[in-house]
Amino acid sequence: MYATALLLVTLIAEDSLPADEPLAANKTLLFLVLALFLIGLNGFFVAAEFALVKVRISRIEQLERENKAFSKTAKWLAKRLDESLSACQLGITMASLALGWVGEPAFAALVKPALAWVHITDDRFVHIIGFAIAFSFITGLHLVIGEQFPKIFAIRRPESVLLWCAAPLKFFYVILYPFLTILNVVTTFLLQLVGIKGASDHEGANTEEEIRALLREAHIHGNLSRSEHSLINNVFEFDDLVVRRVMLPRGNVAFFDINEPVSKLRELVRTTMHTRYPVCDRSLDKVLGVVHIKDLLTAPESDETFDVRSIMRPPKKVHETMPISKVLRHFQATHQLMAFVIDEYGTITGMVTLENVLERIVGEVDDEFDNADPNIVPETAGEFIVRGITPIDELRRRLDIPLEESEDADTVSGLLMEHSQRILSQGDKIELEGAIAEVLEMKNDSATKVRFRLQSPPEA
Repeated sequence: MYATALLLVTLIAEDSLPADEPLAANKTLLFLVLALFLIGLNGFFVAAEFALVKVRISRIEQLERENKAFSKTAKWLAKRLDESLSACQLGITMASLALGWVGEPAFAALVKPALAWVHITDDRFVHIIGFAIAFSFITGLHLVIGEQFPKIFAIRRPESVLLWCAAPLKFFYVILYPFLTILNVVTTFLLQLVGIKGASDHEGANTEEEIRALLREAHIHGNLSRSEHSLINNVFEFDDLVVRRVMLPRGNVAFFDINEPVSKLRELVRTTMHTRYPVCDRSLDKVLGVVHIKDLLTAPESDETFDVRSIMRPPKKVHETMPISKVLRHFQATHQLMAFVIDEYGTITGMVTLENVLERIVGEVDDEFDNADPNIVPETAGEFIVRGITPIDELRRRLDIPLEESEDADTVSGLLMEHSQRILSQGDKIELEGAIAEVLEMKNDSATKVRFRLQSPPEA
């Protein structure tokens, strides 16, 4: 920059010399080279500024761990973000002012011969037309090469640009540090006048919604696969879900009754093919423990007097409003992968297993013996057959309909009952936002099969 200033002074001093053609031509060439240099210099500072703003300090630290060239210098600048941005702004301002000073005379001198060729020799017209052409040309070069190109390039590749610019920018920062300090003091004072105090935080922590938006952008541009995008989104939702929304309802729980002989218990195992079974005294209101199928295999088949309580483990219970992230930690701590869900009155409302919890992250995980029907089955265009126990959020996501959140209902059956404000009957039709639901089957006063007819079918 000092060399640039010295060259400017030299060129201006030449204005006092006798104007001969070789000298004028040399001066025009020097002005032209200097103008192009200033445009490039402006682009350098613009690229450095946007790279500093765009890049995250965690990414720079990773590059430093990888021993990338100039990564330490880049981190040094990023740690002093206010001062580094001030250096960039100062460089942009100085380059722009100098460009306006030398650019117009340089390009206007190139225009004069062309105007003379079309017989425009009047000094007034030559000056006006030359200035207009030179101004337009300089402005175009300045915008494209000095602003737009480096700005967009730095936004797309902030880490690479910052590494390229780090060493020259640090040199500029150091030699103009006293002036930058004064600028920052004045800037801080002005910010305090409008109520902004303390150190700047250009890299504030992203909110969950901002991270989700970044994930959507990454998925759209192919940086994340559909499965990766879905998996990460499920992780964000994981801590917001409570046990009640993932548990197996009480009415669907298969259990061992201590009053039944071992032969009937084995028949229940062959029918249901589960790994663990609650042990109860006639109903889930009296839970005694949990039996693992491996323990049952040790029982003698011919001994009908065998007491299943001799192989059961103590039952574990969780509250229905407990976040499933805490339930996962509960399973890890107790080494029992099944727990009973109780409500505020201590009544057992269902059962939750490790499989129920993990499926909220990785999706449905069926083993060799799972033969349950899918929750949502397409029937015709815009029509779907939905199981009554389908979670509301799954229905909303699969059918793309704006179902409102409900504090009391977790399943499709509960949602329809909440809307109708009564016990459902087969054939009932309930109009929801975006769809009409028709109850096809009922069991124990609960809808087990529902047809959803979309008012406007979702896009494929």
